[in-house]
Amino acid sequence: MFANDPLLDHPAPDNPQGKLILLRHGETEWSKDGRHTGLSDFPLTSRGEDLARGAGELVADYDFSLVLTSPLQRARRTAELANLHAEIDPLLVEWDYGGYEGRTTLDIRRELGYNWSAFTHGVIRGETPGETVEEVAARASRVLTRVLPAMAEGDVALVAHGHFLRILTAVFLRLAPRFAAQITLDAGSVSVLSFYREQPAILSWNYGRQLPLTPSES
Repeated sequence: MFANDPLLDHPAPDNPQGKLILLRHGETEWSKDGRHTGLSDFPLTSRGEDLARGAGELVADYDFSLVLTSPLQRARRTAELANLHAEIDPLLVEWDYGGYEGRTTLDIRRELGYNWSAFTHGVIRGETPGETVEEVAARASRVLTRVLPAMAEGDVALVAHGHFLRILTAVFLRLAPRFAAQITLDAGSVSVLSFYREQPAILSWNYGRQLPLTPSES
């Protein structure tokens, strides 16, 4: 996976002054239904396109030195509608859910007979091999190795997916990857990470046109 992802030839800065802007892609039919959508490549709904445009309005005033997007079309289209000129980074794809791809948490719990979650119990092999939360965190760490130097030059935007961005946030905050289970992220939302008094911090989280009434299902 990392063959074409060389490490930098110098350490990343420990306190860059730029902001790290996280955009979760707009709504798709599967995200609307709460289905685990990993490597399946679905387009945005019309509402998802509206959410992407709204996200673009929220980030219009940032000075981006780097914008990266997942190669999946729901993220690429979100970047386009948000008026962000993004470079594709394959490491930004969503968690590979393996045999749980396309299924809801409720459906999986009914089958297993206990309160399953991807963060606690993991996924199973299916048409794709699936990933552990630690493997997703390793990808996120590689992304941050690229992002932190760019934050010394300006702001950075990542357009990607709910679970991946939550895990990346845990890694950025220097917390265990499973901390991501305690934060949710809605379709089309914008979040801002930065450094505050030399410590990684959340400046804004899950911001959108309206406050969420229920936790995101994915």
